Amino acid sequence: MSVNTTTAPVTPGTQPHAVRRGLSIATRWIVLVGILVVWQVSTMLMDNPFFPTPVKIVQKAAVLWLPGPDGLLTRSMRLDVLPSIARALTGFGLAIVAGVALGTAIALSRRLEGFLDWILQFMRAVPPPTLFPVFLILLGTTDQMRIALIAFGSVWPILLNTIEGVRGVRPLTIETSRVFRISPARRLFEVILPSAGPKILAGVRTSLSLALILMVISEMIASSSGIGHQLVQAQRSFAITNMWAGILLLAILGYLFNLILTLVERRILAWQRESGRETS
Repeated sequence: MSVNTTTAPVTPGTQPHAVRRGLSIATRWIVLVGILVVWQVSTMLMDNPFFPTPVKIVQKAAVLWLPGPDGLLTRSMRLDVLPSIARALTGFGLAIVAGVALGTAIALSRRLEGFLDWILQFMRAVPPPTLFPVFLILLGTTDQMRIALIAFGSVWPILLNTIEGVRGVRPLTIETSRVFRISPARRLFEVILPSAGPKILAGVRTSLSLALILMVISEMIASSSGIGHQLVQAQRSFAITNMWAGILLLAILGYLFNLILTLVERRILAWQRESGRETS
């Protein structure tokens, strides 16, 4: 009696890729757990009030922001976290609209570029936090002032990348659209902007980090709410654990925003990957 020793064929590259991906994920978690363990042990041994243990920081964060006896939204979540997120996203959204619109106009018009280039080069060289007093004088201690500061500081990567991306569209692509008599509006939204999409989204990713930074800075001065205000109040009152919990919250928000932006970017640029597979 013979024994069948044949095995099912393995698709080339499938198993090694799955193994590598699993090892990569496992390595990340091992490194993260290792860092937390070292942090926990070292802070316990130091017993320094300015460096609480990760367990205490997470516990304080849970009390401040997770649902509890007070309801689904805690007081700190209502007064600090949600207003901060609203300011950051509003300023970030305005930066996207202004950066893409102005960048596209400059890239398509040499005359407009010659008129605005030196102004833009000068303005983008000014560190946005140094303009905080100017915005404070013009708009007062209002949410509009903070939103304007966030939008102004985070618009530059989007603006410059849009100019570069639109200029980088292949002339053959534009000429082909003209041959097929595609209207200028359709050419802009269906040919030029999609082709410049990777460059624009790279600028958007950079601007997202700037928006979060400027959100915190704008709330640290002359503010009565927000994550930045909470950090300053915790530092002044020596509520060190609260301060570290605020820093942890900012890190989580930054990670989540970047994750969402990555998913949106993959969705928007999916057509490029599909066209790349078709031509390969």
